[in-house]
Amino acid sequence: MPAVMIQPSILAADIGHLYDACVRVEQAGADAVHIDLMDGIFVPNMSFSPAVVAMARKAVSIPLNVHLMMIRPDKYVDAFCDAGASSLLVHIEPEYDHAETLKRIRDKGVKPGIVLNPDTELSAIESVLPLVDEVLFMTVFPGFGGQSFLSEPLTRIKELRQTYPDLDISVDGGLNRETCKTCFDHGANVFDIGSSMFKPDDMGEEVRVMRELLV
Repeated sequence: MPAVMIQPSILAADIGHLYDACVRVEQAGADAVHIDLMDGIFVPNMSFSPAVVAMARKAVSIPLNVHLMMIRPDKYVDAFCDAGASSLLVHIEPEYDHAETLKRIRDKGVKPGIVLNPDTELSAIESVLPLVDEVLFMTVFPGFGGQSFLSEPLTRIKELRQTYPDLDISVDGGLNRETCKTCFDHGANVFDIGSSMFKPDDMGEEVRVMRELLV
């Protein structure tokens, strides 16, 4: 299985201090900053823009893992890649040319990824798996932070890991020490963590504890 990566999500940060939040993530020893973008159509909320990605790129040197919760992510590939995304993840559920979009992301020199909602079957992404570096399983229904963890994707994570031992498999939603360990035991190696990273006073200590747990 690939190395464990811990990616605190700035959706859980103080929106008035996002630059400082990104710096805090890097200083805590995390592997990347996770940035959620919502269009208010695909999900019932709105957040951030390419300008926030550009800000984060100036704030830190670690990778930026950018997750587009959008009905037409294909229209914004250039904007987010040019803003500084290191990886760009798009959902399988909306209707657009998934394969072409993932190819465009890679052509921009950015790592492409595909995302599944908790009730989306693994078969939905079968045709695009050869085109991605990362598969993200949502363990909540996307749109809002602070939701409770959903266990339904665990069997799909395990199945995908058995078939693709070297693929980065990530999880996002309701993550804490206990649920991260559960996901790790089922095959996940990338953890996009919001509230349970930003609530503790010492994020560095939380990152350290997570790394000790996920072995």
